[in-house]
Amino acid sequence: MEKRSLKDYFLLMIKGIAMGSADVVPGVSGGTIAFIVGVYQELLNSIKSVNLASLKLFFAFRWREFWKAINGNFLLALIIGICASIFSLARLITYLLEAHPVLVWAFFFGLVLASTWIVVRDVKRWNWKTALSFIIGAVSAFYITMATPAKTPDAGWFVFISGVIAICAMILPGISGSFILVLMGKYFYIMDAVKSFKLSVLLIFTAGVIVGITTFSRFLSFALRRFHDVTIAVLSGFMLGSLNKVWPWKETVTTYTDHHGVVKPLVETNILPDKLLWEAVALTIIGFLLVYMLNRLSRKARK
Repeated sequence: MEKRSLKDYFLLMIKGIAMGSADVVPGVSGGTIAFIVGVYQELLNSIKSVNLASLKLFFAFRWREFWKAINGNFLLALIIGICASIFSLARLITYLLEAHPVLVWAFFFGLVLASTWIVVRDVKRWNWKTALSFIIGAVSAFYITMATPAKTPDAGWFVFISGVIAICAMILPGISGSFILVLMGKYFYIMDAVKSFKLSVLLIFTAGVIVGITTFSRFLSFALRRFHDVTIAVLSGFMLGSLNKVWPWKETVTTYTDHHGVVKPLVETNILPDKLLWEAVALTIIGFLLVYMLNRLSRKARK
């Protein structure tokens, strides 16, 4: 477990807040933020360390050793930031997406565009394998963003499965767990549970998240270790393809009525800019520069 000062843990909490903010938005991945702020690999390794060996330490009441084995201080700082962000920003983000969609999506378009550029630079050697992997990632993400949201049950078993699948997407740079929830018809249901603190739904969803993240992180960590360039190429392709989802100008195709009787867009299609062009361009540039500066500061801090 890496030695860190109180300042380091405070910065980790800030990074967790940024990850949580991204996870709330359909189209932006918390995994992307983890990648650009330089905690992605450590996050995967820490999650992966929650295994049979470390759990034996826990159940043997050797909690200090367990905490050290799972890099507990690191995980706790990130989790506090993520949870604080999700519970505090859920209401604000959903309001802004409804009240100022073009401006919000423009800002996130800049974030994802810069993130794609930063991640793709991590490919050390380009060849036909990495190029093909990049294309496959981009096409796959584009296809996912074109999929139509489904009508699904609110039963506990489906909420659990939604948690498993969404968290796998959330730790992938470029694939938004929130958008996967939209496709599964559970985004607004989970967001309502967060805003109203509906414990029965949140506990089931959290159980799915824990199962999903502890299993999928092992596969992703193995892929990054054994096939680094190919994996990074796929991930950066995912991010490029996901830009389709965060395009600011949209037209509503179909709507749905939520639990409060409010009509909301269900399926949207991208259109050419028809309003707020310069404001959107300015926010896209701000989003791009924010990620660029955040990445530079993280790289400087790691040196």
